[in-house]
Amino acid sequence: MLPFLLGAALGLSAATSALAIERGGAMSFARYDDSAVIDPVWADRNPDLWMITSLYETLLRNGADGSIEPGLAESYEVSGDGKSISLKLRDGLKFSDGSAITGDDVVFSLDRARNPDGPWAGLLGSVEKVTAEGGKITLSLKQPDPTIPSILATFNTGIVSKVAFEKAAGANDQEKAKAYFDNNPVTSGPFTMKSRVAGSSMSFARNPNYWRQGKDGKSLPYLDEVDFVVIPDDATRILKLQAGEVDVAEFIPFARVGELRGDANLKMELFPSTRIIYAPINTRDTRKDGSKNPLADIKVRQALNYATDKNMLIKLVTFDTGKPMTSLMSAATQLHYGPEPLYPYNPEKAKQLLAEAGIDGGLDITFTTLAGSADDATLFTALQQMWAPLGVNLKVEQVDNPTRGAKNRSGEFDIHTYGWANDVNDPAQVTGWLGYYKQRQAVGTGWNNAEFNTLFEASNSEVDQAKRKDEYKRMQEIYAENAPLLFLYETPFAVAVSKSIEDYVQTPLGANDFSAAWRAK
Repeated sequence: MLPFLLGAALGLSAATSALAIERGGAMSFARYDDSAVIDPVWADRNPDLWMITSLYETLLRNGADGSIEPGLAESYEVSGDGKSISLKLRDGLKFSDGSAITGDDVVFSLDRARNPDGPWAGLLGSVEKVTAEGGKITLSLKQPDPTIPSILATFNTGIVSKVAFEKAAGANDQEKAKAYFDNNPVTSGPFTMKSRVAGSSMSFARNPNYWRQGKDGKSLPYLDEVDFVVIPDDATRILKLQAGEVDVAEFIPFARVGELRGDANLKMELFPSTRIIYAPINTRDTRKDGSKNPLADIKVRQALNYATDKNMLIKLVTFDTGKPMTSLMSAATQLHYGPEPLYPYNPEKAKQLLAEAGIDGGLDITFTTLAGSADDATLFTALQQMWAPLGVNLKVEQVDNPTRGAKNRSGEFDIHTYGWANDVNDPAQVTGWLGYYKQRQAVGTGWNNAEFNTLFEASNSEVDQAKRKDEYKRMQEIYAENAPLLFLYETPFAVAVSKSIEDYVQTPLGANDFSAAWRAK
């Protein structure tokens, strides 16, 4: 009888939840920056990227647990040889203007996404051709690509209306995308564009033709409108929220999280994210000036990691909202492997490793930070104090972001601050960026490990998920041992929400999901 009773209890809970949901009304959202162009192909900034799925639905979707779920396509199948994937569109799909979503729209949208000039074209680099036969969509691949289902749930493959887009003014696709965005575009996602004042505000309205159903059996979204106001200043966003002038404020400074947790009118949300804060270490045999590089020695890199009190840094910088890195990728990334925090604080072990490396003091290291960053300044000061007992003389070099990027690419650094958040719900993106030598020389570290490179290349065409999981486990073990990074911490997305707003979510990839949010009246 237990399964039956449990099912009945769950059913009652679901029914109660559905009855409690209120439809209609608006939600106001305070943003740190405005969107320039919300387009699947040409968006390249987080304020644009994280809004795309509100306007443009994808064939597949990312589930709450990171798994791939049906989207506009109700099912998909990968061929036995892994060289094609077929999807079946749902019946009766419509764009926001009431026109049918067809296979032609899908082919058009995916071919746009493969535009070699677009910033995300490489995500579909394995696709040879996209075809449609009625509601059946087929992607023919140049070689097996296990990332394709994840890519078809990624923002750049959002489906746009071919007819409406082609009517937009512009001499090329990028110009058309800008004109399309500026003129209340036809959309396939849960919302449409209602209005926009560049640099100031934006409003989304409910798409009456959206396909997904809510808990009450009616189509999502529950809200009639989401209104955005751009407030770059953190303190002002919080004041507006506390005064009831907005319902949600994003990017809450970690120093304010504890205070807002105590506000009876707010919910202080710490959404799991794929954001990691780390410091690339130059592993090349020589520095840019031709001198011998002590950081080329694995024992020196391991020693610096052991000499770093990550828990203290988490307290100082994230005010205990972060957690130590357990791998080169965040714990929220698919195929993550990391049973425990990397390099727990052990200054004695650090001293031993430096001695084994033949270093007994007088180690000069330059730490490149972002000028004006309070977090970077705190990080440098803490590391300077932690490493001094080992005889490490840590010097700071403050630069702007373009200069830091240029130094990373050229290898003209010892160690520098950096951060990452996944754009794709697949480990290939972050693993390729941080570890694969042929891709930007492993985030500029110059780290070049033959076994790692071979495993990464094999994993990119491995369709057996069990084998691919083993490949990623081994890659993460190799990377952890070789320590081409100073492994620091993961941070959540800190968002403060009015108690009257339910079920707003920021996904681990950063996307703002308003589709199931509702306002309690």
